Amino acid sequence: MRLIKSMSMVVVLLLVVACKTNPFTGEKNLNFVSNDQLFPASFEQYDQFLSENEVIRGTAEAQMIKRVGNKIETAAERYLNANGYQGFLEDFRWEYNLVKDDAVNAFAMPGGKIVFFTGILPVAENETGVAVVMAHEIAHALADHGAQRMSAAQLQQLGAVAGSVAVSGRSQETQQIFAQAYGLGTQLGVMLPFSRSHETEADRIGLTLMAIAGYNPEEAADLWRRMAAKNDGQAPPEFLSTHPSNQTRINNLEKWAPEAKAEARKYGVTSY
Repeated sequence: MRLIKSMSMVVVLLLVVACKTNPFTGEKNLNFVSNDQLFPASFEQYDQFLSENEVIRGTAEAQMIKRVGNKIETAAERYLNANGYQGFLEDFRWEYNLVKDDAVNAFAMPGGKIVFFTGILPVAENETGVAVVMAHEIAHALADHGAQRMSAAQLQQLGAVAGSVAVSGRSQETQQIFAQAYGLGTQLGVMLPFSRSHETEADRIGLTLMAIAGYNPEEAADLWRRMAAKNDGQAPPEFLSTHPSNQTRINNLEKWAPEAKAEARKYGVTSY
């Protein structure tokens, strides 16, 4: 019992002190993994990934990926500087690479390391479509979603240890029931909703960034219509997924596009 109380106090302390303000939402987010801890490992893993895959260089598509990335990066810096977050990006080492792979995907690693797979380009269709995906991925990096997921996973593990200790004197069957219930409950009730909230947040931040960069945010919903057509019938139910459903995303993007345009007008962007 004393061990459980001690662990509970540690968890509460972490929740109180380990928060970082999201510069785009103003909200305090759970994050007790510092850039100094996370970024070097991220950069190393990114370099290893590139060394193990075929990176496309010098083509028009590869150049477009870098061009769009640079424009979204510049938009992010303009936004951050204008809102009192000068120096926020000083530890970031931005890099944008196109990798030969049929997967309809792109991903961001902490510290600004972005990968686009060639398989997503036909769905993107054009530079604005690429900007939708790029802004979303850059938003993940800027909002520290990787560090937040690591923080949440560590708390999940602490809870599992505390619960295991609490039932350690019970029967083996009771211990197994607890382990299964805790694993399923935290996954469906905490971790998956947490991940979906990150995707939604990255969609909204991404719309603002692409608009400031001069890309029409109204085209974001069109990209996800194409994505929905590509994945018709293949996606799991939303509550079992790490991502919102395609229709949820389309509805949100349509709703948020006007506010992204309004924000972009503050930076002199009036046409797309």
